[in-house]
Amino acid sequence: MSNKHNATLEPATPLAKVIARNTLLLAVSMAALYAMGQLVLAVAAATFAILTGAPLLAGMGPALFMLSGSIAALLAGRAMDRYGRVPVLATGFGVGVCGALITAVGVRQLSLPLVVTGFVLLGIAFGTGLLSRVAAADMYTPERRAWGIALVLFGAVFGALLGPLVFMPMLQGSATQLADTPWYGAAGFMLAGLVLVLCVRPDPRRIAELMAAQTASGPPVAAAPLKEILRRPGVPTAIIVAVTSYAVMVGMMAMIGYLMTGHGHTQQSVFPVLSAHFMGMFALVLLVGKFIGRIGRPRAMMVGLVVLALSVLAVMLVHSVTLNAAALFGVGLGWNISFVAATAELTALTTAAERGSVIGFSDLLAGSSGALITLLAGVAANTIGLVGLSVAGATLALLPVISVLRGRQLKVRAAG
Repeated sequence: MSNKHNATLEPATPLAKVIARNTLLLAVSMAALYAMGQLVLAVAAATFAILTGAPLLAGMGPALFMLSGSIAALLAGRAMDRYGRVPVLATGFGVGVCGALITAVGVRQLSLPLVVTGFVLLGIAFGTGLLSRVAAADMYTPERRAWGIALVLFGAVFGALLGPLVFMPMLQGSATQLADTPWYGAAGFMLAGLVLVLCVRPDPRRIAELMAAQTASGPPVAAAPLKEILRRPGVPTAIIVAVTSYAVMVGMMAMIGYLMTGHGHTQQSVFPVLSAHFMGMFALVLLVGKFIGRIGRPRAMMVGLVVLALSVLAVMLVHSVTLNAAALFGVGLGWNISFVAATAELTALTTAAERGSVIGFSDLLAGSSGALITLLAGVAANTIGLVGLSVAGATLALLPVISVLRGRQLKVRAAG
């Protein structure tokens, strides 16, 4: 374990001030991460369609991004528990710089292998950077953990707004021409995130250890194996909720352009709808954090899943741009509530030495499921129809409610 990781808090610096500074740095790094992610989501499909000459392969671009990110999350989570949060997050942003630059070169040279390599590296960066919420959980007590996670995720709001402002002027021109300039901008965002993460000190895991030492009555408990952690009451349910809510949300986000153009709308009209979706995902996250703390994590998970299911039905059934925007806002909000509540539940059921591995495993399943649903949603829309797809998506979103209710019943029986 490094000396930096063992560093103690500066005596002259109150713990609350250190936590506030670290939270701000992580939130701003999240803004940089989501600015890059916005670019990938906006152009990945078109880039692959142009480079391969096969529109049917367009979905491979975002799928590569999501799959590489989900795999990276598992490995990065384990590394976090071993080496600390800051070194792993910094490595992720460094990989992102390389990925953006390689993508820029690949786009300029119209090289599919280079672009594939770049997208994979950017996915690794994104999947690793999302684990900033593990660092956020480290710095807050269990009852305030959802609030701490919400504070860091709130930075994504600015990334979601900043990305289009920076990249849209760089993408002007023919829809069949690829521009390399935006990818240099993405490299700049990743470099900014790297610098911000390196300024986080002491390592949030160290803060968690210090906070645990203040309340512990005995020696520190060693980290349990992942298989054992997954058998703890509440852990499987929280993972199921996190995975399902993420997969359904990503599927709807990926399909909205197809659904709207199928209803006769232009491609330009998709952008305000996506903006509404990102606002639903992050704009209210601070209120969501307080809401979860007030009603409790299990109940919040169910509320989020119900909102998500109803919004999925609305997305598939409404035809106007305004109503589509409202429905996709609801999809983002439902994901927000259920996903933050599930993440907070996982952090409450694990120690600082276990947290990264468990959330990384959850992210692996979520990202893989999201990529699979993205690939299958188009096929389903053309086989069972939009109404059938909406019912299937809503049903999938509601299934974890059964597991949450069963877990609550078991707790009541154990308490009795």
